[in-house]
Parts: sequence; structure tokens; C-alpha cells
Amino acid sequence: MTRQTFLGIASFIALAVGTFALIFPEILLESKGVAPNAAVNVWVREVGILLISVGVTAFLYRTHEDSPTLQAVFIGNIILQLGLLAIEPIAYANGVITQLSGIVPNTILHVLLASGFIYYLVKMPKQG
Repeated sequence: MTRQTFLGIASFIALAVGTFALIFPEILLESKGVAPNAAVNVWVREVGILLISVGVTAFLYRTHEDSPTLQAVFIGNIILQLGLLAIEPIAYANGVITQLSGIVPNTILHVLLASGFIYYLVKMPKQG
């Protein structure tokens, strides 16, 4: 898979999940076994907007050439994916998220996306 294709897929995923979180926070929370309430819905919607922003950004830089800026963006995405990867399993272990089926897809997705960003970062020639 080319880097441009990977970034296009990553962009689509962020846009899709972000839009779903923004519009349907209750459904997203219930899928994880978390009882929705007004305050939690606000935070899920905020996460939705953040994911939409990440998706738009990935779509816009998907065709960019290697650069120190692109390296920085990839490093930021690796941190994002690894950070998100840890949160839900910890919440499940602590009983905050009660549905394993609500975290397995995200966990797999974060591993794949982190791996992709790491792979393409390593392939990128070292920049100034």
C-alpha cells in the first residue's frame, strides 16, 4: 500500500468515527457499555470534532512530499494512536467500559494505524 493510500484510509476512518461521535454520542457510549449522560455526550462530541480535524488534516497532507513537517505530523499521529490505544483497555480493566466488544475494534484499529504511521515514518528519509 502506498503512503498516500494509507493516509487516505486513515483520513476516512477519522472522519467517519468523528462524525459518528459528533452526531450519535449516545450510541457510541452504549456500544461500550457506558451510560450516556449530558456531560459525557459533550466530551464525546468534542472528541468527534477532534477526530474530524485529524481526518481533514490527514486528507490534506496525504500527497505531500517528505519533509521535517511531515515527519512531525507522523510523530504526532503515532503519539495519538498509542495514547488512544491505552485508554480503552485500561477503562475496561477498571470497569468503566463494560463491553469488551466496544473496545476490541478500536484497539485493533489503533494498533494498525500506529503501525502504519511508524512504518511510513521509518521509510521516510531523515529530514534536516
